[in-house]
Amino acid sequence: QVQLVASGGGLVQAGGSLRLSCAASGRTSQNFAMGWFRQAPGKEREFVAAFAWSGGTTDYADSVKGRFTISKDNAKNTVYLQMTSLKPEDTAVYYCAAELRKVSGTYYAHYWGQGTQVTVSS
Repeated sequence: QVQLVASGGGLVQAGGSLRLSCAASGRTSQNFAMGWFRQAPGKEREFVAAFAWSGGTTDYADSVKGRFTISKDNAKNTVYLQMTSLKPEDTAVYYCAAELRKVSGTYYAHYWGQGTQVTVSS
């Protein structure tokens, strides 16, 4: 089992920045990908960003490219999501996830953390 604890959400004005953190513990592996998804009210959960633990490759949803940056700290088993130039449409509950797989262009995750609310006011 893998446990994920997310933190860092909050309320910010449009154009502002926030950094989310996700600490992993348990049977973590250096070979699986971690990432973030989000779910806005009335919408389905969607992929935001992924970081492959080995190789350091990253992937982003088109809607956040150039504004969000995913990174990781190996020593702390922690993945971060730096969000800049936030827009009201970024408002959602953000979920940390681990052991991601991309199948036919869609990301799936095996482990989920609790959500953290991000609210961007206009």
